Amino acid sequence: MSHNNAPAPLTTSSGSPLTGTIRVPGDKSISHRSLMFGALAVGRTTVTGLLESEDVLATADAMRAVGATIEKHDDGRFTVDGIGLGSLLEPESVIDFGNAGTGVRLTMGIFGSHNIAATFVGDASLSKRPMGRVLNPLRDMGTSVIARDGDRLPASIRGAELAMPITYRVPMPSAQVKSAVLLAGLNAPGETTVIEPIATRDHTEKMLKGFGAQISLSLNDDGERVIKLQGQPELKPQDIDVPGDPSSAGFPLVAALIVPGSDVTIENVLLNEHRTGLITTLIEMGGDIEIVNKRETGGEEVGDLRVKSSSLKGITVPADRAPSMIDEYPVLAIAAAFAEGDTFMPGLEELRVKESDRLAAVARGLEANGIPCTETEDTLTVTGGANAIGGGTVTTHLDHRIAMAFLVLGMAAHKPVTVDDGAVIATSFPTFTTLFEDLGASLSDNASEAA
Repeated sequence: MSHNNAPAPLTTSSGSPLTGTIRVPGDKSISHRSLMFGALAVGRTTVTGLLESEDVLATADAMRAVGATIEKHDDGRFTVDGIGLGSLLEPESVIDFGNAGTGVRLTMGIFGSHNIAATFVGDASLSKRPMGRVLNPLRDMGTSVIARDGDRLPASIRGAELAMPITYRVPMPSAQVKSAVLLAGLNAPGETTVIEPIATRDHTEKMLKGFGAQISLSLNDDGERVIKLQGQPELKPQDIDVPGDPSSAGFPLVAALIVPGSDVTIENVLLNEHRTGLITTLIEMGGDIEIVNKRETGGEEVGDLRVKSSSLKGITVPADRAPSMIDEYPVLAIAAAFAEGDTFMPGLEELRVKESDRLAAVARGLEANGIPCTETEDTLTVTGGANAIGGGTVTTHLDHRIAMAFLVLGMAAHKPVTVDDGAVIATSFPTFTTLFEDLGASLSDNASEAA
């Protein structure tokens, strides 16, 4: 699964307005969890709309490695025949997660409370990302860990023969850490408690409840979220319809706002309150975004986004909004490049430890394309206006969101924009190129043709 192929540069250039109605791929967070929880349930879980990206398929392989049967059917549905909590088999070979940070961290949680041994590897990008934030609470539960310096991949773990439930205060806003501890708590007798000072996306809690786990949420005297999970439930299989990924929707959303004359409808987008920070921010910047056809499916709110090109203005994005849109800051920076005045984005320290140092990667990409910006340890300020020059080549650092964000830049900049590797986009959005071409965008895998 690791991305080791030769780089495939990709270029975008400005041209026609973007018009049409599209659906983005299924939500990545829900797709990962559908496969994991289906594997831990007893019986058959059916998943419609699963995101078939490299990240999610790596999770499917990991669940197969411990005994689950996962199949894709002719109608596009996936079925997961689970083996039941506590019944995981020991993997016969290493688990390669490629670039999938969510997949590897949540799977460590699952495996870490089972009495099995497993070794996790990843690509060059994932191997640089810190795993201690997940491995430390697992150690507290009795998991043995052998990892590279700094708790980085490759990492080998052996779950405790009888995992200990813990009370764990998440030290940074991270749905991955919270989820890993809860998933480890599934196979620990007694009650596992996670205290979350700043709320993050709550798909794990909602989906665990749907699968039959006993999980409760309350607020303590300090206003912190306290999540309590009773261990060793019998999870029941579910039918899951995965809504469109709001992080993926961010790319056509911003493109439609900044390409003159555009009018795009994005159907079936997940509108979970912990995932809509980008939409809120773009509306505050003056974006013409209408949310229509709101409805509920599988305990989650979804809707359609009607987006038209708009005159944007710079704003200060509240720092406490960062957890609800941490993956969307690269494409928000592109919107900011076309907004009048300065857009100030504080509270971005988590971007330093994503698939790349995204804060630095975004700043260097903007500078390469003539867009003024100022980067500090945890902030980014972008000075926008009508002079988004373009013409640069952006280093993606094997990061799919950096690649897609700067390809969006090229759709509205004065000069074409090239990313050094478009192949990494398959990590989360394998239909990116086709979808944008259907809307009327100009993309080329040959920089000279686009120029």
